[in-house]
Amino acid sequence: MSTIKVKDGTEIYYKDWGTGQPIVFHHGWPLSGDDWDTQMMFFLQQGYRVIAHDRRGHGRSSQTSEGHDIDTYAADVAELTAALDLKDAIHIGHSTGGGEAIRYVAKYGKGRVAKAVLISSITPIMIQNESNPEGVPLSVFDEIRLGTGFNRAQYFWDFPTGFYGYNLDGAVASEGVKYKWWRQGMMGSVKAHYDGIKAFSETDLTEDLKSVEIPVLVMHGEADQVVPYKQAPKAAALLKNGKLISYPGFPHGMPVTEAETINKDILAFIKS
Repeated sequence: MSTIKVKDGTEIYYKDWGTGQPIVFHHGWPLSGDDWDTQMMFFLQQGYRVIAHDRRGHGRSSQTSEGHDIDTYAADVAELTAALDLKDAIHIGHSTGGGEAIRYVAKYGKGRVAKAVLISSITPIMIQNESNPEGVPLSVFDEIRLGTGFNRAQYFWDFPTGFYGYNLDGAVASEGVKYKWWRQGMMGSVKAHYDGIKAFSETDLTEDLKSVEIPVLVMHGEADQVVPYKQAPKAAALLKNGKLISYPGFPHGMPVTEAETINKDILAFIKS
């Protein structure tokens, strides 16, 4: 397996295929780099170098006790991109991976990153608080914590239904896609997944968005049941050079369920 060892000894697994301009994919909670299979194959065939890592505590990376926060996630990516000497890269993040990607771009990406894409992203902040009264109540995240920490196998078995919008009128569920989600989740560390809930719900990425000067595409499904759609216009408005594409009826997991549309729009953005 391809891994790098970051400064605290954690081993980060990654896939690195092809040549050309690099595209780095940042996966969502509680998944792995495998969630990007369709995008990896599509952009590889378009002549790009494609890289996807497993976040610490996820997939095939080390199941560390600590470091399950956006700052550490981004620092791990910085070590990976330096080790691979990636320049002129496109960084694409889904859900929690959107937070990881924008923190990496803001803190470490100058001179290395050309563009970024945030898909169904947690940006700018999810939780309801005094500065974000329209956010998601803490009780929702406490329920996710309870299911993840103490009934993970069944909770993760049920979670993909809303993640992929299979409970919406007219939706046709793919048993294979649901199995794949569950398999990726159960490969990871329960503690990483439990701690990661605080990371994706409470991290404020407002200043990161404001500081980024490269072009950033924000993509969000209007039928997202995991990260509410109202996040997307807020994130796009904070960017100096942002563009928003909204998708009526598309779910949180739209890079999988609507891959043809998503891939085409990302490619157009990269080439623009």
